Amino acid sequence: MEHNEIALEAEVSRRVMAARLAIGLLQGLLLYWLYAAARDVAWPATAPFAMVPLTTVLLILPVLLISSLGHLKPRQAAIWLLAALAVLLALSLHDAWRDQNAQPLLSNWDHKPIYSPSVLLVFFSAVFFFIAHTLVLAGAQEGRRIATYNTYFEVAWKLAIQLLFSAFFVGALFFVLFMGSQLFMLVKLKFLQELLRESWFNVPVICTAFSCAMHVTDVRPAIVRGIRTLLLVLMSWILPVAVVLVTGFICTLPFTGLSALWETRHATSVLLSAAAVLLVLINAAFQNGEAIVALPLRVGARTAAILILPVTLVGVYALGLRVAQYGWTSDRVIAAACLLVAAFYAIGYLWAASQYDTWLLPVSRINVWAAFLVLAVLFVLFTPIADPARIGVNSQMARLAKGKTAAADFDFRYLRFEGGRYGRAALEELKQRSTGPDAAVLAREAAAMLALDDSDRWKHPMRATAPVSVADNLTVWPSGAQLPASFLAQKWNIMQDHLKPDCLSKREGKCDAFLIDADGDGKPEVLLIEKQHAGGGQVFAESADGSWTVAANVGYGDISCKPLVEKLRKGEFTLVTPRFKELQVGGRRVELNQTFQPNEKACDEVK
Repeated sequence: MEHNEIALEAEVSRRVMAARLAIGLLQGLLLYWLYAAARDVAWPATAPFAMVPLTTVLLILPVLLISSLGHLKPRQAAIWLLAALAVLLALSLHDAWRDQNAQPLLSNWDHKPIYSPSVLLVFFSAVFFFIAHTLVLAGAQEGRRIATYNTYFEVAWKLAIQLLFSAFFVGALFFVLFMGSQLFMLVKLKFLQELLRESWFNVPVICTAFSCAMHVTDVRPAIVRGIRTLLLVLMSWILPVAVVLVTGFICTLPFTGLSALWETRHATSVLLSAAAVLLVLINAAFQNGEAIVALPLRVGARTAAILILPVTLVGVYALGLRVAQYGWTSDRVIAAACLLVAAFYAIGYLWAASQYDTWLLPVSRINVWAAFLVLAVLFVLFTPIADPARIGVNSQMARLAKGKTAAADFDFRYLRFEGGRYGRAALEELKQRSTGPDAAVLAREAAAMLALDDSDRWKHPMRATAPVSVADNLTVWPSGAQLPASFLAQKWNIMQDHLKPDCLSKREGKCDAFLIDADGDGKPEVLLIEKQHAGGGQVFAESADGSWTVAANVGYGDISCKPLVEKLRKGEFTLVTPRFKELQVGGRRVELNQTFQPNEKACDEVK
């Protein structure tokens, strides 16, 4: 009888494995189809309301199905997967609807738009369904809607380790395949190397290998449990270090003040990261609440549970200052949502730490409630209910209407490239504006932004700089010399920022300006070297029409030694003939640049 049961279990396991491999292979083939459509600029890649949902569903739903096999009854799996499909469709269709700026999967010479889900949607959808799938599997395992915390703990960590090691397995597989291709190349056989360049091979293999690893880790629970235990023990001993560092940080704030914190412009993200680290390490020590924990870890966990609140409050204050000064943006709305979850954890963990007669046992309830809160927050963020783009655009437009933001300081690029359809609608409104303060400026800038292509998103914006600010940003050498009037009168806003140093585009930028006759034509050129990070520079020359452009560059490292800069300032330099002549090929001159790699010893030798 026992032998028959073992044989039946083995047969079920084989069927489950076959089903998982088939699902992985099918997922790979369908994802390759989408990739090929994007590569060839064909349907469905050219239809956002088809491509975005298909990509999102094919990335996440098969993984849920693979994980559900063998753990959910067919009826339970069908209900759960249909519910997941409905949520994925709702999130992805909204993503396609709100984001009128195409997210290119790859570039194409025809400049036809091809679409894909936003990176934020894919990432947060994965987080959403990791939590939701854990809740569903744990509930099904106990036959109840809300399972015990121990079951949630077991299921969540097993699923996390499965995903982690499945990704590792895929990476290791391709490392071995690459090694094999190099071995065959030694005997002039290129078939494997060429095969590894083909997407029709790589995409299905990745998905099939991932599904295979998911099955192997699923049927070896003892191994997964051992890895989890080791990982949690190692992480728990990092907790005292984190507690000391965070405590030291909080204790220094009364002495250093908060102004230095705000000047970083990313204080909220750093503080949120610190709170997240404390949460993870507390749970590594707490585990399921039944593990035997050493006294230093118990003290550290209780202290960390108290520290989360002040860290979160400082983050709330930092975000509040930024919103008061500059209004809401998409990033700040997402940060506010994260702070809401962090505040829930902080208050709950503080309450748990105040229960001295227990070993942080209330943490188990807080974690379960927080999981449902995270699901709710993520859902409203990626639907019209609390779309960060809509909130950000409305906030920026309201500040403009109330005069809190001047037309010259208004961020039109934010509306164009981060505001989605809401930002485009706002720009269209500003473009049509003909009355009111600065109507002409707003209409002109809005029209210019609407005329930009999606590829312009990553180009450096142009900034106007008054000539007087250029003069203030430059220290001219030799001392007492005067820069050419045409150089100071140059309208530097017509030059892209990546072609000029900060001293020509930012108030805080400072440069040394050296007047030299680099080409020997009797007219001075201007060599600019930034003071804050010397090591490279640009030589500006006056053209026949009186405009100044970059004529030559001083490579990074060629003037990286402070003694060299000092000698330049003192005028202790000469202009010499280049060591190498130039090549003239087909009527074109090609320079031979001498390589130079300065080091500290070379700097010390400068006298």
